[in-house]
Amino acid sequence: MPRLFTGLEIPAESVAALAAARGGVYGARWVQPSDFHITLRFIGDIDLGAARDAAETLAEIRRPPLDVSFDGLGWFGADRPRAIVVKVKRTAPLIELQGEHERRLRRIGLAPNGRNFTPHVTLARLRAASPASVADYLSARGAFVAPPFQATRFVLFSARESVGGGPYVVEAAYPLL
Repeated sequence: MPRLFTGLEIPAESVAALAAARGGVYGARWVQPSDFHITLRFIGDIDLGAARDAAETLAEIRRPPLDVSFDGLGWFGADRPRAIVVKVKRTAPLIELQGEHERRLRRIGLAPNGRNFTPHVTLARLRAASPASVADYLSARGAFVAPPFQATRFVLFSARESVGGGPYVVEAAYPLL
């Protein structure tokens, strides 16, 4: 069974800025720059028939290219940090694209995502990092900046069955026209 998700790829110039922010937190598993992406819709482990259906319904999406901007560093996990992320600005075109992925995938019988969409790029997954070390990391990089970009396609990724799942493979690409 493939483990699938949809997302936006990050161009090389932005990847370089994101990669430069890695490091400095004990207990962090830093994501490889080649695996940086913005997840639009996690699909999960599905059979090949459902994967074909997902690929077909995604191919019907017609949206224009969209501008993507980064909005500083943050973390997920409240009192127990579980990830360090680069936040992505919530724009109407990005929210609408993600919403169309959700609607179309639900129409073909896939379960709802279950989490609110929070656009981001994961820099690190955390297991034993203390809240203090994450706070220190964030305060030291308070002026984080990465160049914006225009997304001209979204992709269907596959992942390995493991925590973190990379390296990710582009299974299909869909142009934003």
